[in-house]
Order: sequence, then structure tokens, then C-alpha cells
Amino acid sequence: MSKQEEAALILRLYELRRESVMREARNWYFRDFNPASFAEFTDALFGEHSGHLRMVVSYWEMAAALVNSGALSLELFNESNGEHIGVFSKIEPFIAEFRSQFAPQFAANFEKLIDATPNGRKRVAQSREMMKGIRARMAQAPQKQAKTA
Repeated sequence: MSKQEEAALILRLYELRRESVMREARNWYFRDFNPASFAEFTDALFGEHSGHLRMVVSYWEMAAALVNSGALSLELFNESNGEHIGVFSKIEPFIAEFRSQFAPQFAANFEKLIDATPNGRKRVAQSREMMKGIRARMAQAPQKQAKTA
């Protein structure tokens, strides 16, 4: 694949992320989906936001398959994207159990991409910790506003 074709594919992936339903799913995923246990993960997967969760994870699974198959270079993909690290950080703790109970190939391409990414698992762990900090600050914000009012 030429560099121009790779660039066109990266831009197409970006366009897909901007689609209104996908944007809604991504907003939910990063704002409201914060599973602390396997039960919370499966509750989300089989609950009201099942479509949102499946849309976000399957999007990045598809993008990972493009990289893993050589349609996109790992370097270009990682230089053009970062969101996949945050997405993976939320499902990583539950992958093994989910695979054993429901779907043996769940997020297999996604995991392969993370493992091929330089410092991939480290970046995922850092993302998970960063998001915990953000949630803690957001939870404190209303308390601070109430004290100053």
C-alpha cells in the first residue's frame, strides 16, 4: 500500500469516529463507562449501553486488524491515534475472564496491536491511572463549587 493510500485509510478511520452515533458511543465510553469489576463490565455489555460499548470496542478491534494485517503501518497508526490506548485500558482487566466465559477471540486483534506497540502495556496502565485521577478531580469539583457558593 502506498503512503497516500495509508493516509487515506487513516483519514477514513478518523471520519468514522466523527459519525454522530459513534461520537455518542465514545462520549458514553469515556465519561460513564468505568467498570471496577467483571460484573460491572458485563452489566454494561448486556445492559442499556450494550450498543455503545460494542461499537467502540469493535471499531478499535477493526482498526487493530488493519494494522495487524499490514494494511496500515504500526508507526503511522500510533502517530495518528491515541484513543485506542484509553479504550483498551478500560477492558484490559476483564479480557481473560470474558474470553473464558463468552468469546474466546474477544479483542484479540486489539490486544495484539497493544502488545506490538512500543511500551503498549505501560501506556495502557498509565492511561488507566490518568483516567482514575481525572474522575477523582471531577468528583471533587461539585464539592468545591458547593463550598464557595
